[in-house]
Amino acid sequence: MDVHSFLLISLKLLFFFYEFAYAIDSISSSESISDDGRTLVSKDGRFELGFFSPGSSKNRYVGIWYNNIPGKTVVWVANRINPINDSSGVLMINSTGSPVVVMNQNKTVVWSANSTKVAKSSVVLQLQNSGNLVLRDEQSSGDGLGSYLWQSFDYPCDTLLPDMKLGWDLKTRFERRISSWKSPDDPSPGDFTWGVELKDYPEIIIWKGSKKFYRSGPWNGIGFSGAPELRPNPVFDFKFVVNEQELYYMYTLRDKSALSRIVLNQTISLRQRFQWNEAAKSWKVFANVPRENCDSYALCGPYGYCMISESPICQCFKGFKPKSQESMDWSQGCVRNKPLNYSKQDGFINFNGLKLPDTTDTWVNNNMDLKECREKCLDNSSCTAYTNPNIDGTGSGCAMWFGDLIDIKRFANSGQSLFIRMSASEIGAKAAPETKVVVAIVVATIVVVAGLLAVGYYMYKSRTKLIEKTESKREISQRTDDGNEDLELPMLELSTIANATDNFSLHNKLGEGGFGPVYKGTLTDGQEIAVKRLSKISGQGLNEFKNEVILIAKLQHRNLEMNPKISDFGLARTFGGDQTEGNTNRVVGTYGYMAPEYASDGLFSVKSDVFSFGILLLEIVSGKKNRGFYHPEHDLNLIGQAWKLWKEGNPLELIDSVFGESCNLSEAIRCIHISLLCVQQHPEDRPTMSAVGLMLGSESTLPEPKQPGFLTDRKLLDTDSSSSKLGLSNTNEVTISLLEAR
Repeated sequence: MDVHSFLLISLKLLFFFYEFAYAIDSISSSESISDDGRTLVSKDGRFELGFFSPGSSKNRYVGIWYNNIPGKTVVWVANRINPINDSSGVLMINSTGSPVVVMNQNKTVVWSANSTKVAKSSVVLQLQNSGNLVLRDEQSSGDGLGSYLWQSFDYPCDTLLPDMKLGWDLKTRFERRISSWKSPDDPSPGDFTWGVELKDYPEIIIWKGSKKFYRSGPWNGIGFSGAPELRPNPVFDFKFVVNEQELYYMYTLRDKSALSRIVLNQTISLRQRFQWNEAAKSWKVFANVPRENCDSYALCGPYGYCMISESPICQCFKGFKPKSQESMDWSQGCVRNKPLNYSKQDGFINFNGLKLPDTTDTWVNNNMDLKECREKCLDNSSCTAYTNPNIDGTGSGCAMWFGDLIDIKRFANSGQSLFIRMSASEIGAKAAPETKVVVAIVVATIVVVAGLLAVGYYMYKSRTKLIEKTESKREISQRTDDGNEDLELPMLELSTIANATDNFSLHNKLGEGGFGPVYKGTLTDGQEIAVKRLSKISGQGLNEFKNEVILIAKLQHRNLEMNPKISDFGLARTFGGDQTEGNTNRVVGTYGYMAPEYASDGLFSVKSDVFSFGILLLEIVSGKKNRGFYHPEHDLNLIGQAWKLWKEGNPLELIDSVFGESCNLSEAIRCIHISLLCVQQHPEDRPTMSAVGLMLGSESTLPEPKQPGFLTDRKLLDTDSSSSKLGLSNTNEVTISLLEAR
């Protein structure tokens, strides 16, 4: 190595160590940060504090931004109201008055961090790993919120970071509210704000000026009734705290290395939740609010509800009619068909699936049950509705509304119940409570008895059919073992099949499997048939071909009602309607979709097809096939990649980029969650298909998935797919059908 190269390397190392030593996270009373490029950097390197100019502006501000990603994503600004018009600014700890100030060249204070707490010793200004800028005693460790003299998290700008509180300190009446920038070039507070409205039944509100723009609906113990996008997910946890001392919303990241932020954007009138995508090196939108027209505050007026699937989207509840029936001006809402008497003769109608009405005029008592709540509402001439404010299963409670009900949204598969007060003449004669109980018991008894009879009849018929099928299968098996023809199979002339398929035309080809191609055909009587043709180059024999045809022709598949939409998932399994599992000496199916216990040991159950569905769901979300999936950094297949990203807290990376901004990320993550539940290693851990349907159509909390069943040996996946080469079992044979859309 020559002297020049040695000096160059030495200078680079010196510069590196100089930068490392210069990256400090705090200053004391003898230090300052000037607008000369010096900054504070949090210990983990995630956040940086210094002077900056936003957008095309030349004004200078003190701000905090992400240090370890491209660009300058600012999350907090100190002097957002009073910018400095040159590079003379200084951030320092003041010896008198306000402890922390930003001054310009004239020594004029443009911003100060006011603190009512008195320091016991000299103070330190520190930028923490959370992005929180704190002022603390030098002798304090600074590991508790109560030890801070001042913190930037108490004075948010347009961004809510993880572990930041949005809401109130009820003891001091101090509010933490988010306010947008006026524009990308101007961080001064806009009129687009977001906070928690302080009242008996609190909820999160976005305001435009002094008017409500969006309302989350009240907290119900699980989430906000009008915010289905905020639900349990693998990315973040959230909570809404209501007690005598505090009232706030907060979210925390499950993966502490992930980057997430919520921003209030006045330019596009949206509150956006962003997640950093490391692969794309960009911020991805996790959720937007408002999401649709029905999120607009009071769009349908009093007693009107909004449902995006209806036309028009504004509708009136049963017992109400539009107030303006000629012009259909929904801002005027709806009126009752029959006026209330506001007496104890009134009744209630339970409406389900709602974002609860605006809670400005409400009263809440968490110690009452719904029966007591109903009676109390009837006793009050101003009460118009009531509900249970807590639906997490830990209690009941009573929430009552007074006056008109406004800003209601209706959902197809979520939402809460609301009991709306109605005239007795509107809902019919009021039966005595005792009569209602008797009627309910009689009806319930009839339903149960009828149900038992129906189940008994169904089991009887199923058992009869099972016996017939078992005898039939035994006969078929005996014929096959004896080398005789399968006389029970309907026989057709080759010429008939050739005519039905237009001589096996490619135009009629539906797909191709391990045995050969499958064709669509039409017989002379108009009946449509599917013809599977044994290929000369197929690795399967005539007996295997006959077995597959017999299975298709004779069995009913419990997971398919014989009407598959996408795939047969390895054909019908050989067990009856009252069986839950079994085994077979010949495995039939599509490699890459078969459950591990079925592919390796021939064990199958109703959960085998659940596994196949899980793989299909993963393929739809990711846009990639399980078989043939390749990742440059590891040998995992698609299931393995999905599990790896889930455990790392990065499931968003699995979503196909073709979806773009049209993708609802929370729904996509829920699909990934469900698919991983379906492909768990052990069948007993997988949900049933009926449970899967409920999971997809609801917003219920899902259990955490366990280790999935998947192959990690790429060499095994790359081998020939014939039964003679798979080598998955020494006791079972495998036939493979390639999946192709029909």
